[in-house]
Amino acid sequence: MRPAEFAALCEKAQAWLASDHDPETRAELAELLQQAKANSSRSGAAAQGDTALVDKHSSASRATALAELADRFAGRLCFGTAGLRAKIGAGPKRMNSVVVKQSTAGFAEFLLDRMHKGKISDTEIKVVVGYDARKKSAQFAQDTAQTLAGYGITALLMPAAAPTPVTAFAVRHLKAAAGIMITASHNPPADNGYKVYLGDADNGSQIVTPDDKTIASNIARIAERELQEIPSSSKVTELSTFIFTEYIAANLTSTTGTTGATGIAAGSSDAVAASHQPRTVYTAMHGVGAEITRRLFDAAGFDPLYEVAEQNTPDAAFSTVTFPNPEEPGALDLAFARAAEVAAELIIAHDPDADRLAVALPARGGGYTALTGNQLGLLLGWQAAERYAADSNRKVGGALACTIVSSPALGAVAEHYGMRYAETLSGFKWISRVPNLVFGFEEALGYLVSPDVVGDKDGISAAVAIVKLATELKVAGKTLWDRLDEASILFGHYESGQISLRLPDQAAAAALVEKLRANPPAEFDGIAVSTSSDLLRHELADMRANVLRYDLSDGSRIMIRPSGTEPKLKLYIDTLCKEGTLTARQEQAQARLAALKTAAKELLRSLQS
Repeated sequence: MRPAEFAALCEKAQAWLASDHDPETRAELAELLQQAKANSSRSGAAAQGDTALVDKHSSASRATALAELADRFAGRLCFGTAGLRAKIGAGPKRMNSVVVKQSTAGFAEFLLDRMHKGKISDTEIKVVVGYDARKKSAQFAQDTAQTLAGYGITALLMPAAAPTPVTAFAVRHLKAAAGIMITASHNPPADNGYKVYLGDADNGSQIVTPDDKTIASNIARIAERELQEIPSSSKVTELSTFIFTEYIAANLTSTTGTTGATGIAAGSSDAVAASHQPRTVYTAMHGVGAEITRRLFDAAGFDPLYEVAEQNTPDAAFSTVTFPNPEEPGALDLAFARAAEVAAELIIAHDPDADRLAVALPARGGGYTALTGNQLGLLLGWQAAERYAADSNRKVGGALACTIVSSPALGAVAEHYGMRYAETLSGFKWISRVPNLVFGFEEALGYLVSPDVVGDKDGISAAVAIVKLATELKVAGKTLWDRLDEASILFGHYESGQISLRLPDQAAAAALVEKLRANPPAEFDGIAVSTSSDLLRHELADMRANVLRYDLSDGSRIMIRPSGTEPKLKLYIDTLCKEGTLTARQEQAQARLAALKTAAKELLRSLQS
């Protein structure tokens, strides 16, 4: 790094230290700055024989400190439709109190302008602020609430760390103009994040473009001011814990058809079914889902869950998992061990903020195995469709929806029940906006089973729905595996697989997509491409996406897109077989999936040569 560049970097860091009032991030940045300065002065000090200036840090650690410092001040965190998410630390490209206050100020000005334009129906702007149990989540929530209050906005702060779906629920339930959730969901332990919902016409859904761009522009402008210029007030309204009770009651009605907090009435058919509930193991993955999950299960009349004690108390260090995501290899090991100990028939797992759900079952060959997100989406979607068809008061035009990279099996369910079917861009910000939505899911373990209650994925209500289904099946002498077999006979057998190709950078991934766009394949493994769709040119959910879709003549489908966050090219492959016995369908769909994976890999190799 040139001396002038280094001097400018040090100046930025010193200015940040003057603004940051968090002792931990201040100390961290001061240490980095000291190490980086030691690096720059080392050669001069050594030349003069002044070994006192050659400090205790090795040259390697000094170089690392300089690189880290440069990265932290190379621009700002990008505020998008997913809000913010990054490693905690000092600097504009990390999650910290300064970034949170600046971001909240930008959002507050967005809301004030929204009210000025008549897009907020209430006479006051109310914003729900929730937070999980990650490191600094409570502090960031206080920073958020006090900044909102400084702008004259009514900040409604959750009474305790709670799941993301509760914040999403509260935005609708309290008729708030917006909601902010401090969470990094299932990211690594060192991360935290900032997620935004809008009320009124957006009905408690996450923000979408162009609102994210407007907010980002506000944040960039505000970041040029002194932090002291951002207003702040301690006049924050703390919600009572009754908001948790109301969330439970609303979900109880939606998922079980009962009302109130007493759950299933004694003597009812549902109560009989609940007494036959499969022995169920539960893990909160060190997050905030356990307490409300227990309360909702108890209210629904279900048996107590066999909990993974090591993981059911919030722990910001996530001490028993390397990556707190139930999809990650090894994340469910303790749940599997607990299941074997109690001979469990079902395992349910939440991610740390409880908006995702994983389910595992006793494998037919022994041990336990997790269902894929697509399998669970099919089970829950079929359950929702049956319930919709049986409801004499159902709304006309009910819809099932999933993202474009999720299994198309849900479309077959919708067709069977005469329902509308929608495929959206990735994210529940799109799924939740599908008109007359009955159920929606994405293959990354996200499920919306109660769209009348929450405008986002909700792992807690989904857990109740899947245990209710498993209980009904057990009463009939069946399992969720049997239900999946029945789905294969009724709708056809679907298999799904993915290929993730890591590349030097994101530009390389985008370049490969451009090569495919210029030279679209006519076939895969001898199966003709019947329809080719370029979603940059094909409008979907009022947005365009850098996704290429190939529908093959045998009913298979291949989707290709560059990752939005990593240097990867991602392929999603779905196959279908509707002919023959169950075994024949399964074998043919699996064989076709393997062949298409091979063909897709060969295509990628040819593009790289």
